[in-house]
Amino acid sequence: MQHRELGNSGVEVSEIGFGAWVVGTDWWGDRSDEQAVGMVEDALDAGVTYVDTGDVYGHGDSEEIIGKAIDGRRDEVTLATKIGYDFYNNPQAGHGELPKELDREYLETAFERSLDRLDTDHVDLLQLHNANVDDVTPEVRDLLREWKESGRVRALGWALGPSIGWLAEGDAAIEYEEFDAVQTVFNLFEQQPGRHFVDAIRESGSDTSVIARVPHSSGLLNEQVTPDTVLEDGDHRSHRPKEWYETGWEKVEAIRFLEDPDHAEGTRTMAQAAIRWLLAHDEVASVTPTFRDGDDIAEWSAAGVPPLSDAEYDRVEELYARNFDIDRDDGMDVLRTSVDGEDIEAAGLDKRAASY
Repeated sequence: MQHRELGNSGVEVSEIGFGAWVVGTDWWGDRSDEQAVGMVEDALDAGVTYVDTGDVYGHGDSEEIIGKAIDGRRDEVTLATKIGYDFYNNPQAGHGELPKELDREYLETAFERSLDRLDTDHVDLLQLHNANVDDVTPEVRDLLREWKESGRVRALGWALGPSIGWLAEGDAAIEYEEFDAVQTVFNLFEQQPGRHFVDAIRESGSDTSVIARVPHSSGLLNEQVTPDTVLEDGDHRSHRPKEWYETGWEKVEAIRFLEDPDHAEGTRTMAQAAIRWLLAHDEVASVTPTFRDGDDIAEWSAAGVPPLSDAEYDRVEELYARNFDIDRDDGMDVLRTSVDGEDIEAAGLDKRAASY
């Protein structure tokens, strides 16, 4: 397992991270706390030392599970969590978004509770969770700097929502000197806004790193969702329109060359190729797939998977520019919104604001 630095913070993360939203919730299948702890331990044994959780996942359950899993191994782990959703005073309605709270008093209380659940006196990366750009005031940034200067936080990040608000927020994270990382949905099929942030980092000379989540495009690129898959009502992916899956399966067939068994440097699975595509960007510090079991951990953290060649990368770029030669809409535009679409339009991205 290779490691990369978050910005210039001195904090190193494994190139493959453990997205701990999978434990503490039932969105990706039921598992006991013991099984969840075992998954984290298996990932650590495989060299996956970056663990990314959040206080809202299971309303604290994920943090408690991570705290148990890293007991006695804290020094091996680059530990990240997120705060900013007030689940303490608001009921959860399905997968709906909870109210956000960035008041200083609330953030101080939320952070203390996270540290208690994680059973640690510091985190290596603290992220604001889907915070709206206008709410990250100078006062909020002052508080984050205080935590960093005190050693309770080693690096700071801003985790972005896919349809909650992301473009102006990510640009701010790159601009503000306090932030070492911006986390966003980024994968071979869903390249925006990830590519926008990569370009912004390059053009501005910022030290900010990108943490890429949903690298497998919600099950398409690891082929866990195929034409034969029936998604249960509780599965968070069931909200996606059928057109998205239908066009996605066609796109998978268009990039089969990435798993060519005759590759000079060895074979790759489609899931491994999707991760290697992201890591071809120097600005991407870590990729956090959704591990569902030990087989996923073994496959996606495997050493020796060949990187993409320049020719392979360029071929993907050409296909993406042509929408993989698919002339049908994927039905997802209404879910691609940010700040009512104004920042999307200003950036010249080919997206439109949500219709609701």
